[in-house]
Amino acid sequence: MNKITLTLLLGLLAACTSITPNYDAKFGDAVRSARQAQMLNPGAKGDTDPVMGIDAQAGVKAQERYQESFKMPPKTFEVINIGGALSGQ
Repeated sequence: MNKITLTLLLGLLAACTSITPNYDAKFGDAVRSARQAQMLNPGAKGDTDPVMGIDAQAGVKAQERYQESFKMPPKTFEVINIGGALSGQ
C-alpha cells in the first residue's frame, strides 16, 4: 500500500471511534435522577389496592365535565386599561 491509501484508511478508522466516551456513559443520568426525585411513591405500580375516595358515579360525571370543557372555549372578558402606557399620550 502506498502512504496516501494507508493515511486515508487510518483516518476512516479514527472517524469511527467515539470522542466522548465519558459523556456517553452518563448520558441521561440527570433526567433519570430528576424523574426519580419527583416520584411520590416509586412502588405504586405494584400496589393492587383500589383507590378510595371517589365513587363511580362521581368519577364518571367528573370525566364527562372534563370532556365537555373542550367543546366550547371559555367566555372571555374585556380588560379596561385605565391610565396605562398604551393610551397614546
